[in-house]
Amino acid sequence: MKKTNNNPEAINRGPLVEFIQTHLSITALKAGEIADRFTEKTVFEGNILFEEGKVCNEYYFLVNGFVRAYTFDTKGDDITTSFYTNNQVVCELFSFFKRGQAQETFRALTDCTAWYITFDNLQVAFHSMPEFREFGRSMLVGSYEELKQRMLSMLHQTAEERYISLLTNSPDIFQYAPLKDIATYLGITRTSLSRIRKEFSKK
Repeated sequence: MKKTNNNPEAINRGPLVEFIQTHLSITALKAGEIADRFTEKTVFEGNILFEEGKVCNEYYFLVNGFVRAYTFDTKGDDITTSFYTNNQVVCELFSFFKRGQAQETFRALTDCTAWYITFDNLQVAFHSMPEFREFGRSMLVGSYEELKQRMLSMLHQTAEERYISLLTNSPDIFQYAPLKDIATYLGITRTSLSRIRKEFSKK
């Protein structure tokens, strides 16, 4: 059974308000009105947020914790497509906005605390709050930029450069994610990752 906890007093909305303000030039009061549209949730380690083949109905702001997104290639191998950590949006955007089946599974690597909004409630907020529409637009642009940069990094960077970038920007991932999952995210074998880590430690 999927374990979740919903207690509006359990998680401080402060990080969500601050996150909104960093992406939108609005007052704390208006940012708070947007944050009030979200509901608190705890997702426990190992639980699934979104499942491949099902429609994604929730849009998360991750306060703390780690989430892994993955799919399977034509050989049936488990491939990591993304990692998410503190103060990031977690959502299968194509499924959420297009109402199609998710193409990835998102699983919590640790206990996670988050705020979420459902698709239906987001639509209501879009139509009733111009500030929310602008926030949503900003999030979509940011997500597209991240996807574009990841795609280009696979073409323009060496495996070593991708490893260093991940280690620099998200060092805690190496504490919570198995090396085999990190290797597939970097597009290399676990053996290659071990070699890169060994060589890097000597520098």
